[in-house]
Amino acid sequence: MLRPIYAVIVASCAAACSSSQPQAEAGTSSDTGFPATGWIDATATLDPSTTPVYQGDAPMKFDFLKDMRKGDGFTLSAYSMGAHSGTHVDAPMHFVRDGASIEKLSVDPFIGPARIIDIPDSVQAIDARALASVNWKGAERVIFRTRSSLHGWMHSPTFHKDFAYIAPDAAQQLADAGVKLVGVDYISAEQFGAPAPLTHRTLLGKGIPIVEGIQLDSIPAGDYDLVVLPIKVGGHEGAPARAIVRARKR
Repeated sequence: MLRPIYAVIVASCAAACSSSQPQAEAGTSSDTGFPATGWIDATATLDPSTTPVYQGDAPMKFDFLKDMRKGDGFTLSAYSMGAHSGTHVDAPMHFVRDGASIEKLSVDPFIGPARIIDIPDSVQAIDARALASVNWKGAERVIFRTRSSLHGWMHSPTFHKDFAYIAPDAAQQLADAGVKLVGVDYISAEQFGAPAPLTHRTLLGKGIPIVEGIQLDSIPAGDYDLVVLPIKVGGHEGAPARAIVRARKR
């Protein structure tokens, strides 16, 4: 959580589609027929005024270098923030020496069935005992909806140290079960102030990416299709991501 990333983007006009291109049926992709309806954005908006920043991480700063609203001919922005800002993905390199960096991860763990599991507000440590009380077995991707979602902490600039976390014994059970991805609804899966990052080492050591900071305030527990796409940053341990879910048909 210590390496800042910097990006500059230019707002550009959308190119007009060629009239020779076939028109897609409403709500589907023209190439695959993949349904485009029913998706819910599970991404926390990156905004210095509302996004929590982990204690000690790089501050978030967004600036306009050029601004059409102020008479400039175009709008140009500069972003400065930590790699683990908002909704983001931890790659093995984060806590595993010689672990894979973010751009080397396969997209496979980030697309597919996922189960969002409710954890009561009273539970801070999602340990083996807490895990035994919920229905997670058989899920390919496990995402925990915790007190963070109940209190709206992913759109509050205050950093809350008492967020719910995945204890090492639960992380070991998830890893042993062969889950493809683990997600949480706050900006870390590890206990704040933990003497060692055992949860991260357990999951990332097995090549299981961790998605942190998923916004689940208005998304209930259940089975979903999940798509999470981290920014493809070369040679670094994490990156912000866009996450969307869609309820699976039974």
